[in-house]
Amino acid sequence: MIYPQKLSSRKSEKILKLLLIVSIIIAIILITINKLTSPRIPWSALANCGIIYIWMTVMYSIKKGTNIAGHVLVQIILISSVILYIDEKTGFKGWSINIAIPIILIVANIIMLILTIVNHKEYIKYAIYQLIIVLISLMTIILIIKKLIEIELLSKIAIIISILNLLLSLILCYKDVKEAIIRKFHM
Repeated sequence: MIYPQKLSSRKSEKILKLLLIVSIIIAIILITINKLTSPRIPWSALANCGIIYIWMTVMYSIKKGTNIAGHVLVQIILISSVILYIDEKTGFKGWSINIAIPIILIVANIIMLILTIVNHKEYIKYAIYQLIIVLISLMTIILIIKKLIEIELLSKIAIIISILNLLLSLILCYKDVKEAIIRKFHM
């Protein structure tokens, strides 16, 4: 075969439209939950900024045809560091670990999942970044065990999304991963 098989543009557009609709529904649900549970703390705004960031990042990657996985990894590390610093300086201890960082990890995993779906043939190029994001997400298990996280729900959701993202990516890119392993280890 001369040219690699790719998703047709119609399928890609349908997937993106479906994911956009899901994103809007999630944003509305988050706003509703925020208004009902804790109207004084606008945490849903942070989550919805994450959703907007996902779409800006994904659309840039698709239009430019670039591998942005490394940028996503660096950005989650920098944003998490800044949020931890702000949390420490404001004295409102815990919101960064309990709310902000799990949301950042969820956003990063969703970006990687969308990139895998849209560019599944180029998965090998950014697989290492996805594995690092999964490892960072799994490190929150240590924080949960040591009781450093008071509100565990978002962290558990981030861990579940991270594991599902890794499994789904491996399923979608099984042949590519298998070929890369065979080439690398001469099996």
